[in-house]
Amino acid sequence: MEDQTKITTGGCLCGAVRYEVRGPLRDVVNCHCSMCQRLHGNFGPHTKAPKANIRLTEDKGLAWYKTSDVARRGFCRECGSSLFWEPFDLDATGIIAGSLDTPDKLKTMGHIFVGEKAGFYEITDNLPQFSGSSNGAFKNDYK
Repeated sequence: MEDQTKITTGGCLCGAVRYEVRGPLRDVVNCHCSMCQRLHGNFGPHTKAPKANIRLTEDKGLAWYKTSDVARRGFCRECGSSLFWEPFDLDATGIIAGSLDTPDKLKTMGHIFVGEKAGFYEITDNLPQFSGSSNGAFKNDYK
């Protein structure tokens, strides 16, 4: 059984946004959609947790941008760090894995939106790939 009392912390580059997550995080899914390409310069490495388990400890820099009718993205308005992907109709928030203070315990578990992947790199692992969304097919893909 996973430790529900474990606290994982993270935040932006300048410290104007800090957060903590109670309980386990889902392993990382690399999103290759065109929006992630523009936000991250390549793919977006997302972990995920239930919204109720995420607590902001500093939010003076937090801003939200509605990127579609499906979700909004959270970022720091001070330093520009990308932090969250939050769907409107699910009880979970995607967290950019690089914003965690200690992301080394997570493993990559697969790839989504590979149908939109940029042509300047290849996916060379043997992990599951989905042309679009995985529609919750990954383990612990909180809905």
